[in-house]
Amino acid sequence: MLKQDIVREATRLTRAGQLVEATELLQRMLRGESAPDATLHTAGRIAPSTRQPPIIDAKANIEETDSPSLARTTSAQPRMLRTLIDRPKERPRLGLQGVIKRAPPSTTDIMPVGARFIEATYSDPAGSRAYKLFIPSRYQGQPLPLVVMLHGCTQSPDDFAAGTRMNFIAEEQTCFVAYPAQRSEANQAKCWNWFRAADQQRGIGEPSLIAGITRQIMRDYSVDPKRVYVGGLSAGAAAASIMGATYNDLYAAIGVHSGLACGAAIDLPSAFVAMRQGGGSDVRIIRGDGPPVPTIVFHGDRDITVHPNNGDQILEQFMRTTRTQKAVLRGLVPGGHAYTRTIHTDASGRGIFEQWNIHGAGHAWSGGSPAGSYTDPQGPDATREMLRFFLEHSHP
Repeated sequence: MLKQDIVREATRLTRAGQLVEATELLQRMLRGESAPDATLHTAGRIAPSTRQPPIIDAKANIEETDSPSLARTTSAQPRMLRTLIDRPKERPRLGLQGVIKRAPPSTTDIMPVGARFIEATYSDPAGSRAYKLFIPSRYQGQPLPLVVMLHGCTQSPDDFAAGTRMNFIAEEQTCFVAYPAQRSEANQAKCWNWFRAADQQRGIGEPSLIAGITRQIMRDYSVDPKRVYVGGLSAGAAAASIMGATYNDLYAAIGVHSGLACGAAIDLPSAFVAMRQGGGSDVRIIRGDGPPVPTIVFHGDRDITVHPNNGDQILEQFMRTTRTQKAVLRGLVPGGHAYTRTIHTDASGRGIFEQWNIHGAGHAWSGGSPAGSYTDPQGPDATREMLRFFLEHSHP
């Protein structure tokens, strides 16, 4: 069976709710095996699932349930991703311990004394999302930068804030930080649906909601409109790529940690392929008018959940329209990971694209705190470096 036929059949099975069978087909394709006829005619073996978007992130890999009280289509989703991504005797070594049933972070893990962390909600025709907003202690009505942080699957604003410690660095720099919260009704594992074409466009779907949250905060507080930024981890990083491509008039820079390029996938089969081996040369370019948004990328070179090629793919998209000069720096965190930092500067010498390749790191926020999930304290401080890069850029 030809590769395109396998992808077509996997897409049909996915739309029919037969996610396990679709994954088996894709797994065979990636291994270079042919698909037996019995696999290609599986309609009716599993009751169709709800229209719940599938789990597309590492968070789903760590939990399998044998509870008979759960519907098979629910328990199969974590299994299917694990089957596809995990290799024999090869498992992510970072960010897995303590994710299930971990205690919620304490207030002291989330924000410094004197600051505020408040909850609000935004609604538009695309739906509604809650979010939390960090307000630094020195805010007295003066215009401040705003950073929007998009969490990974199964995470929450509190968990993501604790793991990245972004609020503490934002307190030092006197910035707002917003954390939109994905709803479990929108995705069972609270993943941002970066792999759906309907959530990759300006003015609709999740991009509309994230942009709406950003603008609501800009209306309610004194935000410097030239210094608004968006970053994320994994599924949230892929969503940040989409926001930079579709709302480059709103965000002055973006941060992508262990994520994928905008357009790397448009459905479940292409999402699995992109996560496993990168989006390939045919990745769609989705962007607004004007030059690409300045971007900083972090990726561990031992990430077996989102292939490191995806970080290179973001650079390739960026470089299709921009000429730069490149400088390569190498460093080592004492007692931790070595890294390669590549800086691309424009004709004026301004760094507009920065890529951190973290050697020996897996799928986890580099330099993060163990108070949150999916963090690697041995890496360079991605939070501090991301905010530093953001504040170097502003809209003209």
